[in-house]
Amino acid sequence: MNYFEAIWKSIVLGTVQGITEFLPVSSSGHLSLLQRVLGFNMAGGSMMFVNVMLHLGTLAAVVFVFWRDILGLFKKPFKTLLMLVVATVPAAVVGVLAADKIDAIFAGAQGLLYLAVCFACTAAMLLACEIVSKRWKAPKPLGWKNALPMGLMQAVALFPGISRSGSTIVAGAVTGAKREEVAKFSFLMSIPIILGSVVMEVKDLIFPGEEGIALSFGGPEAVGMVFGVVCAAIFGFFSVKVMLKVIGKANYKWFAFYLVLLSMTCFWLDALAVL
Repeated sequence: MNYFEAIWKSIVLGTVQGITEFLPVSSSGHLSLLQRVLGFNMAGGSMMFVNVMLHLGTLAAVVFVFWRDILGLFKKPFKTLLMLVVATVPAAVVGVLAADKIDAIFAGAQGLLYLAVCFACTAAMLLACEIVSKRWKAPKPLGWKNALPMGLMQAVALFPGISRSGSTIVAGAVTGAKREEVAKFSFLMSIPIILGSVVMEVKDLIFPGEEGIALSFGGPEAVGMVFGVVCAAIFGFFSVKVMLKVIGKANYKWFAFYLVLLSMTCFWLDALAVL
């Protein structure tokens, strides 16, 4: 891959990552599909590395939008910080134990079929959330009974096609918490997970071992990644703003409709062996 190709492909991936990260449509699922379409190397952990680096761009958007809330976590009585730590544990455990296996499955020959199933599952969750959340007449402040299910769903969302923001917001909303608080907590939950993933990927880059990632810091892929991360940060900022407005209205049916179409597309691409 030459420099021009690496840059424009990374810009496409970064833009899609930024737009989809905070919308309930699964950014990792979109990246997995796009990497196939654009001809990225899907083996040897490279897919996971690209995804994690692009998530670093959207992490910058979260920090920029919620910096006051982040500082507020470290003020007494630290309840929200403690809930955040506990809610992060399930995804951290699953990530350490199974991230490579999940990556290998979705990078394999049946990856498109698995994407189709996961996109459809996210669509079903969003429709259920729209129905259930609108029946709550008096939603309550976010508490432990909301944070724990959100943490479990964040672990499930390590599967590409299962939206992290969508599944965690669904978990918080259906357990009766205020939608605005659920959204804010969901976005804050992404910070430790992304940071942990970045640390692990950088470690593998520095100490690659037998199955590590080969990436030249001056090579086309590394240069292109810089452009991708910047695009992810810029478009991620606008994505956060859009999602905060959507959550207030609990209007998820159009996202669900889009995911159904995307699921069908993945299914037929797999059936026709196009990718």
